[in-house]
Amino acid sequence: MRAIVRRRCLRRNPARPLAGISVWHNCDQVIRNSAVDLKQLEYFVRVAELGSFTRAAIALDVAQPALSRQVRLLEVELRQNLLTRNGRGAAPTEAGKLLLEHGRGILHQVQRAREELGRVRGALAGRVAIGLPPSVAKAMAVPLIREFRQRMPDATLSISEGLSFSMHESLATGRLDIALLYNASPSPDIELTPLLEEPLYLVQRHAGKAAPSPRARAVSLRDVAALPLVIPSRPNAIRMLVEGEMANLGCRPKVALEIDGVAAILDLVEDGAGSAVLTRNAVATSARPQAFSLRAITAPDLRSKLLIAMSSQRPATLTQTAALEPIRQLARKLLVPG
Repeated sequence: MRAIVRRRCLRRNPARPLAGISVWHNCDQVIRNSAVDLKQLEYFVRVAELGSFTRAAIALDVAQPALSRQVRLLEVELRQNLLTRNGRGAAPTEAGKLLLEHGRGILHQVQRAREELGRVRGALAGRVAIGLPPSVAKAMAVPLIREFRQRMPDATLSISEGLSFSMHESLATGRLDIALLYNASPSPDIELTPLLEEPLYLVQRHAGKAAPSPRARAVSLRDVAALPLVIPSRPNAIRMLVEGEMANLGCRPKVALEIDGVAAILDLVEDGAGSAVLTRNAVATSARPQAFSLRAITAPDLRSKLLIAMSSQRPATLTQTAALEPIRQLARKLLVPG
């Protein structure tokens, strides 16, 4: 049964139950109280954030017809068109934008409620999705999972590898809760916290019989610009940093090959295709670190900044906040040289 109440002046009631969503009609200021299914709300929020039923179905691991049906049932229940479907995907209508804003808060509060109930049992619960750059994941993934299980046995941890650019997008759409990004630029939808800085080195094939010296002579950035480089494609964070600093010197990198992926870059360097600019950790976690020599880059020194990134659109849950401390501790322990 649907109750329709007419009032001269309407105010939002903060005490209204989570499952009750009020929809305002400008002409006669009618409040329709509808019992909205939280799963339908979650489906709608994900479609609106990703701008596509196909991408949302993949992210939610549900069949697309079922997803479309649930969103349509929500529209019928609220008597509002929430999404505009087109050939490029789906975009929220004005009513959809309003529901998206409130829906994020409602789903977050439900998650917080579940976590608070978990704390009554003496443990944190919930899911945390963390994104790590490939070289960082090799060093941190296993220790982080081990530490997470010890600290929060009732919680679920998901770790994925990705480039900083793609992980930035995943944070904005809610597929990731926390990510470690290299040299990320400020953005209104992402909150950045500095974690550490890693020096960058010129990585070359080690051809001698003796072990590579850890004190190999340094090389200037201008000299690096004259060497053929195996380097990631734009907008990779290291690529943008190298190009920016070289531009300040009035030069540009000599790109031999563009390859995305640390392992592939190192394979090509070992094969003699060129040199690379990477962190010491990227080489140390490779399959054959002894195959390479590292030279410090000077004039200027190149340092890659690693930052903790979280969405500024969604308040962090208790479990997500608790996950930050082991991330900080392990990053400083495992990634900082010496």
